[in-house]
Amino acid sequence: MLVLSRRVGESVVIGDDVTITILEVRGDIVRVGIDAPRSVAVHRAELLEQLEHSNREAASPSEDAVANLTQALRNQD
Repeated sequence: MLVLSRRVGESVVIGDDVTITILEVRGDIVRVGIDAPRSVAVHRAELLEQLEHSNREAASPSEDAVANLTQALRNQD
C-alpha cells in the first residue's frame, strides 16, 4: 500500500485518467473529490461490504425458509 500525505488542494493521479483531490479537512473528517471516467467504478468500501454481506445472506436461506419451502412443495401434491 502506498501511503501519502496531502494538503487541501493537492491531488494524487492514478493511471492516466483518475485524479483524487483533497477538498477539505475538518478534524478527523477528510473530503475528497474523485475525477474518473464513467467506465471506472468508484464505490465507498463500507457499501461494498454491506452489499456483499446482503448477497451472502440472500444466497444462504435460513433453515425456516428451507422448511417452509419443503412444506409448500409437499402441500402441492
